[in-house]
Amino acid sequence: MTTQTTLTEAMPTAILETRNLSVSFGGLHALEELDMQVSQGEIVSVIGPNGAGKTTLFNAITATVDISAGDILFEGQSVRGLDPNKVTTRGIARTFQNVRLFANMSVLENVMVSQHCRTKQHAFGALLYTKAFRREEAEIRQRATEILSFFGTRLIGYRMDQPAFSLSYANRRRLEIARAMATQPKLILLDEPVAGMNPVETAELTGMIRRLRDEWGFAIIVIEHDMGVVREVSDRVVVLDHGVKIAEGSYEQVSKNSQVIEAYLGKGVPEK
Repeated sequence: MTTQTTLTEAMPTAILETRNLSVSFGGLHALEELDMQVSQGEIVSVIGPNGAGKTTLFNAITATVDISAGDILFEGQSVRGLDPNKVTTRGIARTFQNVRLFANMSVLENVMVSQHCRTKQHAFGALLYTKAFRREEAEIRQRATEILSFFGTRLIGYRMDQPAFSLSYANRRRLEIARAMATQPKLILLDEPVAGMNPVETAELTGMIRRLRDEWGFAIIVIEHDMGVVREVSDRVVVLDHGVKIAEGSYEQVSKNSQVIEAYLGKGVPEK
């Protein structure tokens, strides 16, 4: 009995679990009976060729597409059928392939407004500018500043007051991650975070992904085509092809898997 208890306690707790998850668009199966888990404090990369269903998985988790079958559990509770804002409130945040910011708002305002899902003072307090509203606004500003400080000099100082549209591409991507952090999530979904970055920017963001887990305690799912990033950050890698999971394991394991190699490179031409 003691041994069983010890083993149970040693097992990591799944913060996210998909069970037979399927998403179809007409006759097209974008995801088909996908089973996967993400444990607390784990970084899992989801890879696969274009059209494999990676972004559809993120859309299903964040309730921006309808699930055809199966379920998604977050902290043991189903999130199927929830509105996207409810999913965010439960503790799931994401970034997008195409950066989505409030371009004319300042960097600081972008992060402050992202905390709306956690605020208690609403229109009445704002209209009367109550003491409670002022106190909460000060807390939101302080939290936003702390989050931006995570990115070093990239987003603090004079940049906090700059409009988002004036930032470099790499800093806009950093700001989108800051906005996700501001929702106070437990799980962050990063959709191709280093896409379009140069090698120096890629190396910096790779280290930052690990720090998001190590310093802030987030569980993270990463969609990424840069295999160097996948190798450096991943505790586990899940490989999709045409909506089906074809491999799962460490980076070393999946990179040598014949099905994974075939999915990326195609079948070899037989020698004559």
